[in-house]
Amino acid sequence: MLASKTQGERMKTQAERAKAFRALHERKGAFLIPNPFDGGTARMLEHMGFEALATTSAGFAYTTGQPDNTVSREATLAHLRAVVEAVDLPVSADLGNGFGDEPGTVVETLHLVVETGVVGGSIEDATGRPEQPVYEIGRAVERIRAAAESMRKLSFPFTLTARAENFLVGKADLADTIRRLQAYQEAGADVLYAPGLVKREDIAQIVRSVNRPVNVLGGMPGFSLTFEDLAALGVKRVSVGSALYHAAKAAFVRAALEMRERGTFSFAAEGASAPNLSELFRK
Repeated sequence: MLASKTQGERMKTQAERAKAFRALHERKGAFLIPNPFDGGTARMLEHMGFEALATTSAGFAYTTGQPDNTVSREATLAHLRAVVEAVDLPVSADLGNGFGDEPGTVVETLHLVVETGVVGGSIEDATGRPEQPVYEIGRAVERIRAAAESMRKLSFPFTLTARAENFLVGKADLADTIRRLQAYQEAGADVLYAPGLVKREDIAQIVRSVNRPVNVLGGMPGFSLTFEDLAALGVKRVSVGSALYHAAKAAFVRAALEMRERGTFSFAAEGASAPNLSELFRK
């Protein structure tokens, strides 16, 4: 784990993870990049054999009792450090809009994030403001270009993902989404991502329209495509955002309701068959 290493050893490990992460994007076929919401779930996913992880801003926010996009940058950095130090896998960070409108703020955030040991990160074009939910495309491109130019100066290949948020903010404009992703590609993004797409033909059109690896968000309401379906379309990377958190929450709610409404504890039998977490976390 990174926490017990010297600074030089941590930098070497980070560089090795960065190269391994980039190689996943360059090899043939697609890969899964699930989203843990804390160090424990990261360790569990590593134990299950996944090759890389990506954090989820929403999933982490919910663990703290806050809505998405309200957690501070300082708390996010501490969370990233905890996830990175829990595993020996490459970790990519969900950074929202980079914690500010200005390109300089995005660059500052990325450099702070690099210090946590992550080897990739995503910057989205959502503003967080209802009156203008996504940045004007010129400003959005400026932000990605500044981020890409800064990350290229690092001593290892940081994988920058640019996100077009139209479909998540209620603007189901595929043409504008494609135009944005193409512009982010030209600005230097390594991976392109338009969360919220559920239709096979829309995803296929995105993949055909760019020449960078494409990430797709699985597990959305109305999403019926399988991993094999997405790989056949040419998708490179499949993540699930906060879906694992919601799955865990649903089990928690079912168990709590059983206790309160029926006075029984049958849910514990299912938990008893799970892996011994104390043993897993000691490894």
